Amino acid sequence: MPKDVDVRQLRKLLEDERTQLIEVLPPDEYEEEHLPRAINIPLKSLNREAVASLDPSSPTVVYCWDDI
Repeated sequence: MPKDVDVRQLRKLLEDERTQLIEVLPPDEYEEEHLPRAINIPLKSLNREAVASLDPSSPTVVYCWDDI
């Protein structure tokens, strides 16, 4: 079930090595900078096939950084 998390909650989630961290920006922006352990699945590519390798029993955090 999707839910918003704040920074404190995110830090707690990331203490668990099982937590999957997904950056949804385009590959060039992901290469510029991303959080440690994050994998890149661009939003435009986010579909059933793209997430098939993720562990559904592990916590998953999807994020996007925007400087607007």
